[in-house]
Amino acid sequence: MRPYLMLKRRLSLTFRAIGVLSLALPFTATQADTIDPDSAAGFVSLSRKVQCSTEDASPQVFEWSGYGYARVPGERDRKLFGLMGMNIRQCGAIEDPDRGEGYRLVSREIMLYLDPETGEVMRIFDNPWTGAQNEVIHVANDPVNGRPTFGINADGSERAFEYRDVNGQYLINYEIPLFYHNAMGGNYQKYIGGTYHATEIFDFNGDLDELLDPDQSVAYPVVSWVRLAQWLPWMEMNGRAGMLYFNAMGRKLQSYDQLPELMKAEIAENYPEYTAPPPLDDTRRNETSWTYMKKIIDSRAEKPAESGHH
Repeated sequence: MRPYLMLKRRLSLTFRAIGVLSLALPFTATQADTIDPDSAAGFVSLSRKVQCSTEDASPQVFEWSGYGYARVPGERDRKLFGLMGMNIRQCGAIEDPDRGEGYRLVSREIMLYLDPETGEVMRIFDNPWTGAQNEVIHVANDPVNGRPTFGINADGSERAFEYRDVNGQYLINYEIPLFYHNAMGGNYQKYIGGTYHATEIFDFNGDLDELLDPDQSVAYPVVSWVRLAQWLPWMEMNGRAGMLYFNAMGRKLQSYDQLPELMKAEIAENYPEYTAPPPLDDTRRNETSWTYMKKIIDSRAEKPAESGHH
């Protein structure tokens, strides 16, 4: 059985194709020796436990898997490929004179496109709309770093680790709409369009006692994820009507060794630096799927001139 199918059967998550990101954790009575989610310090601590660890320089790994689908007006939706991803990260404490103690997250991530039938890594995509055989460019974003996070807002008010109690579940809701300059577009996007337009939706589920326990530095949630986005550049769709949506789920692992063997083999062969997160003082600009693809496509265009072939 393919790893991403096994994972889907293991996790008992309700996943909506279009919805909101939720952190879902069983709720129990508040105890005096638990982290206070209504305090600034509690917000920082709980956020760190879910995202990484309360200990600095403690590498943590997330994995996810699922499927990518296409939606074209007037056609049935198509399952195009399987998905298998990983993100390796760590956090470090930071201090601000006005906002107090916070943290910064640094990470890098991979997402592989898989044959939806065999589960093997897809190298060539047989494009059903153009008839072309497209060379697949997998996601390898390095870095994917977070902005500084504090328990004090810019106006001086304290942040609370907000949640909703639903039938004994601890829920936190997020939506991440994306609309920004497309790295692969031209210099006249203001006039003719060409922005990147997508929505990211996540869902985390875990144990609240583990989360609120001040003696435990890491929480281990399970995760679900949806992305609504445009065609991938390597599909060479040339502005055709339609869109992609991804539906996946996963978890935070106890160690790197728990990654699927297929992912570890691919990392060992093609992405050896992904066995560890970036350094905590990493100041590089974030990589996105589009900026990474642009580098690959540009390098292909340069190769003939460098080799003398035409």
